[in-house]
This record gives sequence, C-alpha cells and structure tokens, in this order.
Amino acid sequence: MRPLQISADTAVKLAEKLHVPIEQLMHMPQHILMQKLAELAKEEASKDKQEDQ
Repeated sequence: MRPLQISADTAVKLAEKLHVPIEQLMHMPQHILMQKLAELAKEEASKDKQEDQ
C-alpha cells in the first residue's frame, strides 16, 4: 500500500486533529482516513450548533 499523497503540513495538522502519530496516519488506508475525517467534521458541526444556541 502506498503512503497517502498529502503534503507534510496537511499530515501534521491531520495527525494532531485525529490524535494519531504521523507515521500511522501516512500508512492509514484511505477509506479509514475518510471515515475518521467524516466523524471529526460531524463532531465539529455539533459543537458549532451548541455554540449558536
């Protein structure tokens, strides 16, 4: 499996947001990364909704 084709800056930011080591992130299957990003977006959207109320 090839490492993800993302920039170093993007990898660092994603690793921080997802709380995983960069090495693990770079070798994560793309479908799992997309699932984790969707979960993160959902959490942030719910936080934004709570702040608006």
